[in-house]
Amino acid sequence: MTWLQAMNPNAPINSEADALKAGRASAISIFIGVIVGLVSAAWSFMQADELAAQAAQGADPATAEVMAASVQAGLWMGVGLVVIQLIFAVVQWRDPKKFIAILFIILIILGLLSTLATPMLAQSMPNMPATPLWQVALSVVIMVIQLVLHIAGLRGIKRLDDMQMAASR
Repeated sequence: MTWLQAMNPNAPINSEADALKAGRASAISIFIGVIVGLVSAAWSFMQADELAAQAAQGADPATAEVMAASVQAGLWMGVGLVVIQLIFAVVQWRDPKKFIAILFIILIILGLLSTLATPMLAQSMPNMPATPLWQVALSVVIMVIQLVLHIAGLRGIKRLDDMQMAASR
């Protein structure tokens, strides 16, 4: 089984090696999320001054300083979440687990819902910076790919567990 076949949620799984490859599709999905997170963090750090200025717009100097610190804290929290995601990816690659795949399926579904709600929220909040439509579309495409990979991974993990249980009997 090739890697491309392993990432297909409908591909037949005939051996433990195939099941392990399919299970690792979930880890590949998490690695994609890490790459997206790193790109997003890099872009955010390049735009940090502008983001802080937008957050503090119209505020008194003391509030503006707090807002700038909040933006910095948010940026570093994003980096921390990418590191945690990288740890999950490595763990999932070494020994695929159902709970990690299910956790990320839930997180991706929540991400999809919030991303799809972004244009509606932008219309209801006139002062909120608008996310470009191309960025929303790209995010949705990436999350759908990740969702498919996690589903393939979950299927592979289940098949691997079944095969190992049958072998131990």
